[in-house]
Amino acid sequence: MIKHEVDMQVLHLLGPKTEADLEKKPKVAKARLEEAARRTTKDVVENGEVAGQTLSLMEQLRGEALKFHKPGENYKTPGYVTTPHTMDLLKQHMEITGGQVRTRFPPEPNGILHIGHAKAINFNFGYAKANNGICFLRFDDTNPEKEEAKFFTAICDMVAWLGYTPYKVTYASDYFDQLYAWAIELIRRGQAYVCHQRGEELKGHNPPPSPWRDRPIEESLLLFEAMRKGKFSEGEATLRMKLVMEDGKMDPVAYRVKYTPHHRTGDTWCIYPTYDYTHCLCDSIEHITHSLCTKEFQARRSSYFWLCNALDVYCPVQWEYGRLNLHYAVVSKRKILQLVAAGAVRDWDDPRLFTLTALRRRGFPPEAINNFCARVGVTVAQTTMEPHLLEACVREVLNDTAPRAMAVLEPLQVTITNFPAAKSLDIQVPNFPADETKGFHEVPFGSIVFIERTDFKEEPEPGYKRLARGQPVGLRHTGYVIELQRVVKGASGRVESLEVTCRRADAGEKPKAFIHWVSQPLTCEIRLYERLFHHKNPEDPAEVPGGFLSDLNLASLQVVEAALVDCSVALAKPFDKFQFERLGYFSVDPDSHQGQLVFNRTVTLKEDPGKV
Repeated sequence: MIKHEVDMQVLHLLGPKTEADLEKKPKVAKARLEEAARRTTKDVVENGEVAGQTLSLMEQLRGEALKFHKPGENYKTPGYVTTPHTMDLLKQHMEITGGQVRTRFPPEPNGILHIGHAKAINFNFGYAKANNGICFLRFDDTNPEKEEAKFFTAICDMVAWLGYTPYKVTYASDYFDQLYAWAIELIRRGQAYVCHQRGEELKGHNPPPSPWRDRPIEESLLLFEAMRKGKFSEGEATLRMKLVMEDGKMDPVAYRVKYTPHHRTGDTWCIYPTYDYTHCLCDSIEHITHSLCTKEFQARRSSYFWLCNALDVYCPVQWEYGRLNLHYAVVSKRKILQLVAAGAVRDWDDPRLFTLTALRRRGFPPEAINNFCARVGVTVAQTTMEPHLLEACVREVLNDTAPRAMAVLEPLQVTITNFPAAKSLDIQVPNFPADETKGFHEVPFGSIVFIERTDFKEEPEPGYKRLARGQPVGLRHTGYVIELQRVVKGASGRVESLEVTCRRADAGEKPKAFIHWVSQPLTCEIRLYERLFHHKNPEDPAEVPGGFLSDLNLASLQVVEAALVDCSVALAKPFDKFQFERLGYFSVDPDSHQGQLVFNRTVTLKEDPGKV
């Protein structure tokens, strides 16, 4: 067991500073956010003070290595079961591996990876990397009914996207011949038998014992061969192992009959091994040193050790760690399919979900997800985190990597009646205002500009600092201030446009605020996302009695079909990321096509204190 919980703390949850407008940031917001961080994660304290630096995942995992066994010293692990052959098998193992740390990430190819898998990927690949070892990507492809080619591809893509390269991509099906041979050997040793109890008979906490448990070995061998040759229908016969697991489950199934063609082996096989049978033996074949898995597999540890020892093969060590979950999220494959079927989301990569493909589409950088996993830390206990902590990691990365641009969600046309030039001016805008060495981009500034409709009020309330009658406002990056002269309204009384005059910003009193704007812009579609669910735990009947589908936030997606964006983004490609000044961080959606960019809002510039 991993005995020590390492919970990393998040110090900076405000996100990046906004572009300079003249308003001071309220200190109370920062205090509230930092207090929320303390409530959600444990602080790292040194000499009574909160540590200023968080450990990287590599540093944490090197620390975990002190708690794990060294390669070849499996027998020093508490609970590890030895046999008279253990030391010889470990010696052979060390000759094959050279004492190298070996881990594996073993997903089932029946769905899309989610945020919880990101922790598993970081832990398995990261632990190997931290100890100069190797990590396999092994597909547990033993259930042909639910496996699809698109899931294999998506899983490989996501592992690569997070920055990891497997030592080798393998499949449980690579070892089907060896697994079958070992099943025969298990029967010969009197440790497995063919059973005819139906699946429904085995359900519940205390199913009846099998009347076929003590059938003769030769009879089970003949029947298992008959299963292999397709002489039984599905559910009519299984191969079961003779052991009792930690949870009291007796004689888990090793093989069952399935007539669904396999994506790699076709119809070569009509019997397929189960997870309980396959997992430890594939680990043994690949000489895995540390079989790292989430805590729900702790109940299978005894079968893991038992099966390897029953066959006298190298026995790795299974280590469990806590799952990572998020509030306001559903990650179950079955429930995501229900959301898709109900039309609540578009597909597995809908940006409101927490699948990795969805997070990529929304614009979350892989570095931010890895940083989040590091901050969560390596824990034994299941961890359920607030989404705003993940979003804080996203802001930290995008603040340094997403160039600035200007966009307007609800445009209001403004005509500058005394524009100081016969034609538009070229304005140099820094890509990163805090570091002008990262370059500039050019945007036109003409006599007609568009501002955000919310940046103008005819009758401003006290404290309103943007454009109003008698209250000028600065236009960011131009060096000019505009002052209202005339409001143009339509027949309905709605404000249609404004007429203003301009002056140099240094030619008079400094305005109270500077606002963003666009001139000669591109029209684009912008998708604004909010939480998909209203409650923290949408799957909890006590919190949501009507079920998770009744908890949907029907306002979780707002599509702005005719937003305006400056021309500096004209050549942007899918997944390119920008900070739209004063609005948030945005990523180009794959739905974009020539002449029509589509942007997803990744996160706002600052966390809404109401969400914390």
